[in-house]
Amino acid sequence: MLAAHAIANSATGPAMLAEAQLAAYNARDLDAFAACFSDDVEVYDFPGALSLKGREAFRVRYVERFKSEGLHAIAVHRAVIGARVIDHERVWLEGEAKSAPIDLVVIYTVRDGLIARVDFIREG
Repeated sequence: MLAAHAIANSATGPAMLAEAQLAAYNARDLDAFAACFSDDVEVYDFPGALSLKGREAFRVRYVERFKSEGLHAIAVHRAVIGARVIDHERVWLEGEAKSAPIDLVVIYTVRDGLIARVDFIREG
């Protein structure tokens, strides 16, 4: 399997990049995870509220999350439209036995071979 940064830097397409960041997330590999995102990545909570800007701020947010032993996410369904990947994701923050999963829609927008924008749509 290729490292996430190798996939991020190749012309393999948005779906492979989305899969690489999901694999790095599940492995809690912060370096491989962050390598999938652009230096100026923007993260939004629907309907358009900027919650994070920049790869370093992104790393800070996930360093604590990656300490959770039960952390896990799956793509229940994935659609690709041009440079956008739309995932229905199911996320366990504390492990399947300890917490109910959270369902959300995540839209990854790819630019220049990296994820440049992330939009989270949560229930409620």
